[in-house]
Amino acid sequence: MTGTVYRSTGSWYEVKGADGVFYSCRIKGKFRLKGIKSTNPVAVGDKVQFSLEKKGDEEIGIIGQIEERENYIVRKSVNLSKQTHIIAANIDQVFLLVTINNPPTFTSFIDRFLVTAEAYHIPVVLVFNKVDTYDDEPSEILIDPETGEEVTQMTELDAVRVMMHLYKNIGYDCIAISAATGKNVELVKEKMTGKTSMFSGHSGAGKSTLANAVQPGLDLKTKEISDQHKQGQHTTTFAEMFDLDFDARLIDTPGIKGFGVVDMEKEEVGDYFPEIFERKQDCKFHNCLHLEEPKCAVKEAVENGEIAYSRYESYLQLISDEDENYRADKHRAHL
Repeated sequence: MTGTVYRSTGSWYEVKGADGVFYSCRIKGKFRLKGIKSTNPVAVGDKVQFSLEKKGDEEIGIIGQIEERENYIVRKSVNLSKQTHIIAANIDQVFLLVTINNPPTFTSFIDRFLVTAEAYHIPVVLVFNKVDTYDDEPSEILIDPETGEEVTQMTELDAVRVMMHLYKNIGYDCIAISAATGKNVELVKEKMTGKTSMFSGHSGAGKSTLANAVQPGLDLKTKEISDQHKQGQHTTTFAEMFDLDFDARLIDTPGIKGFGVVDMEKEEVGDYFPEIFERKQDCKFHNCLHLEEPKCAVKEAVENGEIAYSRYESYLQLISDEDENYRADKHRAHL
């Protein structure tokens, strides 16, 4: 039988068969997927072949084959850095939820996510959530942690506008929403119609609240932000796909604290930054890494303000394989 994985708990998989019925399945043996060392060989969104077997009085499915994936979103495993975790597969688009605070989303995290999505040809919509909660008074969030100096007097709403302008200029679709009040939720639904979409972002960024807003009655669990650390508390434990009543499918994912990019040579990282890729042909050297090389078109564009400094910093971080938190606050200060 052919089916699609809708839920994974690590050992059991809920698979929707071609007949529309859901079956509880396990995998048969170990899967080796083209050299991918993954903590979860079967992911939500996978198309699988399975058979039914009798176990006492119940019937369970045995997954024997995974169909070739159109794409997938993958990140470094939290516990095993040499292994990967496939978040979801066969995705039409991802909505990455961004919040200025409660919790803060830094450009380093956004850029890492975008690079991975670019590598697997998955369109990303940046959703700037909680705009109803932001102050229009000068904020102290834009501080350079290395010097302790205030970079600029900027309100939280200004920060949203600057970030949206930054990513729109690169070519990414950006929407300012409030999942809590319903602002622009209909626009999100329009973009979701007829597609399989994934919601992703930090814990507490509002993924479950937005899911409940686009599909009333879905009743996904939500939690308040931790006052002590201003971070979200994990409410979604496993990725899960839902059929929505407006011809759409939604993959809800656990909150991500960090996003490790995997299997990417430093020579190819720049190809997944659209604004760097379009300028690399103008560099003096065809193998330019845009570091100290002379007559580098990318560095000139950064100096001229044509490429955002935060994006170039993210690029440097990735090719040097630095931890994303190393420059996180610095990225915020240079928006």
